[in-house]
Amino acid sequence: MNRIQTIRAKLEHEKGAKSQLESSIEELQTRAKVNGKELRRLEQAKEIIREVGLKTQKQLSFHIGDITSLALEAVFPDPYELIAEFVQRRNKTECDLYFSRNGEKVDPISASGGGAVDVASFALRIAAWSMMSPKTRNVIILDEPLRFLSEDLQEKGSQMIKELSTRLGLQFIIVTHEETLTEYADKVFHVRQSKKGISHVRTQENNIKNTNQ
Repeated sequence: MNRIQTIRAKLEHEKGAKSQLESSIEELQTRAKVNGKELRRLEQAKEIIREVGLKTQKQLSFHIGDITSLALEAVFPDPYELIAEFVQRRNKTECDLYFSRNGEKVDPISASGGGAVDVASFALRIAAWSMMSPKTRNVIILDEPLRFLSEDLQEKGSQMIKELSTRLGLQFIIVTHEETLTEYADKVFHVRQSKKGISHVRTQENNIKNTNQ
């Protein structure tokens, strides 16, 4: 009789363990369903973020390349085209900038003239400002922005700066030793320092040329 009671007790114990396991399995199945739904949502969100990122990259690439290439075209007779290419490195998105001419990549630093780099750098700064939200005050101060541009292209550079100023409503305050770069400036301040170290300033109002010519 004791043996029968022992077997019954063991069966009751096994039934309890079975019931507990069934309850655990049911709970795990419920969690698996919830986790599956969450996983699908996360995958969908990841895909949306990826698509938005790609569209944003394309817009940035177009915006950066468009403004910079227009600036280069305004100055040089046979201009480079600036390409902004987004690449994945070390699980991060990075942007490579390079010049292109006739379908060939050109390293801006080592393979192009300093003048082209000056114009591209200037235009990139303008592109960066135009994409800011909110924007800072529409005044940009530059020190010798086109110092490596050859003398025969300085007037073209001045015209390009004036055109961007007009189109974007930007005021440029430029410090330069290049007299030709002031051809299209609204106002020019000539600063001369005497032997005694005193600075003398002479103001010149320019009769602005028509930039559409």
